[in-house]
Amino acid sequence: MSPLDVISAALLLAGVALNLLGAVGLNRFDDVFARMHAATKATTLGMVFVLTGAALQMSHLGDAFKMMLVIVPQLITAPVGAHMISRAAYRSGTELSDKTAIDELAEHPHGR
Repeated sequence: MSPLDVISAALLLAGVALNLLGAVGLNRFDDVFARMHAATKATTLGMVFVLTGAALQMSHLGDAFKMMLVIVPQLITAPVGAHMISRAAYRSGTELSDKTAIDELAEHPHGR
């Protein structure tokens, strides 16, 4: 087993673990905002790890480059989409969890 195989396997396992943690967070967290955090942060990084690990196993450089091109839109669209959904949820009056300590948007006149 080459060092490249070990790095690739480690990246794949880390990516799968992060995706699993994101799925568990979707079920365990209290409100839509915490669930949104689990759905985007962990799974985005998990997908980057999985795609990077898979790209290291590609025999042709062109195929690996295509895998890396998939990462760029994922890093741009997932956080922006989550931000827009959470903003819409907040403005529609979605209840915050009892565990939420600070509501910074309530302090601003344009928060809602």
